[in-house]
Amino acid sequence: MVDMDTDLDIQLPEPEQAVTVRGLRKSYGGRVVVDGVDLDVAVGEVVGLIGANGAGKTTTVECLQGLRRPDEGLVRVLGLDPTTEADRLRPLIGSQLQDSALPDRLRVHEAIDLFSTARARNAAELLDRFGLGQRGRSSFGSMSGGERQRLFLVLALLNQPRLVILDELTQGLDPAARREVWSAVSQLREGGTTVLLVTHELDEAEALCDRVVAMRSGAVLDTGTPAELVARHAGWATVRFGTGAREPSRSTTEALRRLPTVRDVTRERDQVVVRGDRATIAHVGAWLVGRGSVPDDLRVDIPDLETALLALLDIPADVRRTALAPDLDGASQ
Repeated sequence: MVDMDTDLDIQLPEPEQAVTVRGLRKSYGGRVVVDGVDLDVAVGEVVGLIGANGAGKTTTVECLQGLRRPDEGLVRVLGLDPTTEADRLRPLIGSQLQDSALPDRLRVHEAIDLFSTARARNAAELLDRFGLGQRGRSSFGSMSGGERQRLFLVLALLNQPRLVILDELTQGLDPAARREVWSAVSQLREGGTTVLLVTHELDEAEALCDRVVAMRSGAVLDTGTPAELVARHAGWATVRFGTGAREPSRSTTEALRRLPTVRDVTRERDQVVVRGDRATIAHVGAWLVGRGSVPDDLRVDIPDLETALLALLDIPADVRRTALAPDLDGASQ
């Protein structure tokens, strides 16, 4: 284990930082699972760790909680070292881990009593907030998937943590239950709670996170807001429509090229294909309405975070380590 303070020439986190990680490495049996990760999470921010299974997301957050001992690197959570100051840090963190479970016969009010500390807030208020106010005497085994996940959120928030870590919160839930849990996480953001969300559900990350960190093979590929990653890696928004049996006229394509934010216009047989950023969709739509004709075959393809991550995963490792290394306030790369 390296000395986490002297082997890295890095300043300790400022008070507004909930998490600061530099050069985090972790191996199991000679297999590297976290490979030089740098990570920042500001107080009040919702940050998502995204990537395929095996990307190192869960091991990273386990190191943040003191559940795993890093092989190398500097880790500070709320200004504390999770390895040497775990007892001080533990009461400040609320977490729902990927394999969270409770005994089926345990009742909700019994779980509340079991997890409460001297810092515990009004449990009835929390249960009401997450739609479980009438479930106090219900057993864990009788609850739906969405109710269980909302209970885990209640338990994660019960002791008024400064940081909440959620790992694959909606895994295995049906769409309605997922939406219930999303709503609960949105309430955390509105209340100013710092959240680190581990997920491979990219629509979830796009809906909930202020910023995302894309990982592969234990390393950070890129970081930014979901919109920034989409803009950098997912390609352009595309608007496609036909002009009937005839080839699109030059005047049509030239008029479209003059619209704001349009990057290029091409003709593919009897269709016009317009590419640009998301605003291009609105400009092309307004142009078509202005002409008094919206084609029946109008089709819009909007790039999303899934498209961006798939593009990132195709980038060779030597390229991503240089061109895509995130700029983390001058931290050692």
